This record gives sequence, C-alpha cells and structure tokens, in this order.
Amino acid sequence: MDRRQKKTREAIFNAFCDLLSKKHYNQITVGEIIERADVGRATFYAHFETKDFLLKELCEELFCHIFDAMEEGGERHKHIFECNAPSSVFLHLLQHLQRNDRNILHLLICENNELFLKYFKDNLKLLIQKQLPRFSEKKPSALPESFWINHISATFVESVRWWIENGMKESPETISEYFLLAIISRKESQ
Repeated sequence: MDRRQKKTREAIFNAFCDLLSKKHYNQITVGEIIERADVGRATFYAHFETKDFLLKELCEELFCHIFDAMEEGGERHKHIFECNAPSSVFLHLLQHLQRNDRNILHLLICENNELFLKYFKDNLKLLIQKQLPRFSEKKPSALPESFWINHISATFVESVRWWIENGMKESPETISEYFLLAIISRKESQ
C-alpha cells in the first residue's frame, strides 16, 4: 500500500472511530463515514466492501499491532494504534482497552456487539495460538487443543467483560494477572 492509500485508509478509520464515540455502530452509515473522512464513495469501497468489513479491519489492526509488537520485542510500533508495548500481549491488549484507543471499548460494550465480538474472538484465538507454549503445561491432556484455545479466549473475553461491568477500577496489570491465574488455577486444582 502506498503512502496515499495509507493516509486515506487512516482517514476512514479516524472518521469511523470518531463516529463510534458519538453513536452506536448500528446507527453509523457509510455516508457519514465518507463525509467525515472527506473521501468519495468509490474510494471508501476500494478499501472496504462494507461497514462490517471496516469493523473487521479495525479489530484486525489492533491485533496486527499487538502481533508486530511481539515480533519486534516491545519496541515502539504503529499501525492506527501506537504505544510502547509491555512484554505481555494480554496486558498490551488490556492497556489499549483501558485507554479506549480508537473507541474500541464502545464496540465491546454496545448492545449489538455480536459482530465485533466475533472478530475480536477470532483474532484473540490467533493471538493465543502464538502464546500456546506459555499455556501448554497448564492444559489438561484430555482436552483437544482447539477446545483449550477456545477456553482461554472465552476466559479472556469474560475477564474483560467483568472488568468493564465493574467500572474498570483495577489496573490492566491486575486484570492480566487475574486472567492468567484463572487459567493456571484450572490445572493446579485437578
């Protein structure tokens, strides 16, 4: 992607995220995104087939940012998300949620969040697969790997929900620790 295409794509993401801070996802139209991004309809559709694809790409940008941070060893990195990454990928993700980067938190807590949660979980499972060595000794031998990955993913998502529903009083570090303890304690209690 050349520089001009990246700038256009970022303008569309910025417009979409700005609208997310004001409206629920289902209330946002492609027309509003186009107007706010100051791009043509054909330009929008050259980058994203639909608004749902834009949502999917936003979620993938977050996880791509985290994957890149893993590979770069925590060096400063950027996509449409920017930060100094901590060593834990789960803490990294929680920090972005706490900061509500790109209004991503609104997508997790809105009423009709099924589509975003699906994209979020799909990407989370890929992240967990890359982290499996960290969890392999904790996996009960009778469990299939796909079940184990789904279990870890569901535990993380529910940890985030609990955190949000309780006002996000705990730090991302504490929630990351709770999440890891919940996975570890399953094996140790058997």
